[in-house]
Amino acid sequence: MQAKFKMNKREWIAQLRLTPGYLVLLFWLVFSIVLIGWIILASLSTTKEVFSNNLLESGFHFDNYIRVMEKHNLGVYFMNSALYSVSACIGTVLIGAPAAYVLSRFQFKGRKLLNNTFVLLMSVPVVMLILPLFKMAAQFSLTGSQLLLIILYICLNVPFSIFFLSGFFSSLPTALEEAAEIDGCSPAKAFWRIMFPLAQPGIVALCIINFINVWNEYFMALIFANQTSMRTVSIGLQVIVQSMRYSGDWAGMFAGVVVVFLPTFILFIFLSNKIMGNMTGGALKE
Repeated sequence: MQAKFKMNKREWIAQLRLTPGYLVLLFWLVFSIVLIGWIILASLSTTKEVFSNNLLESGFHFDNYIRVMEKHNLGVYFMNSALYSVSACIGTVLIGAPAAYVLSRFQFKGRKLLNNTFVLLMSVPVVMLILPLFKMAAQFSLTGSQLLLIILYICLNVPFSIFFLSGFFSSLPTALEEAAEIDGCSPAKAFWRIMFPLAQPGIVALCIINFINVWNEYFMALIFANQTSMRTVSIGLQVIVQSMRYSGDWAGMFAGVVVVFLPTFILFIFLSNKIMGNMTGGALKE
């Protein structure tokens, strides 16, 4: 009993030392909930109620969302961002998964150099690529098209995708490939039928990360989305904020903010454990 008491006392002291960290996390949690809750309530109120801090005094105003989607073209920007994000996720997986599989499972001359090159490319600032990318896009007559942004988002996310998936493929047992080879499967067929499905946890986590990155991307869209029909939600939200100086529709602006951050917010709420679990699993296996 005495030993058990001492052990419990040690645990109590250890937990007590963590109290400042818990208090900081609790403060941040309460702050985030209050901030997000206020924005949501403001998006359902009138502009007058927002400035008087009497939110929802006249009831719920869902027309704020309808107005910002139609009048400010946020519906078009939303669909554009969805197109870019989904296309980038599909493209990076189709390119990154086979490349990561080859780099992690096969030994060949220059393999280490290629791995180091992809890691190096992850550290290159995007701002350094703007001028050469714009010049190349003009030469191939790709400016002013959604295809250009899709290609750029895929290319920019491929290095991280290869680096991320290499850990998952390297953790898979080689016996599976040997069995597939005995059954007459080619390396390509063994990859798509056996190895690719087994790496599904890492692929799902990668798709979620890339979706969030592309959805929130601002700088590339600012430069290359030079037409209203090509703009993303991040650029559209900036346009809405600028227009508030003249229209004064602050309730509509908050509705636009909710529409922009809602997809990533939902992903974090429902899939955060899956993201962290898959990333940690791949790291441990490697």
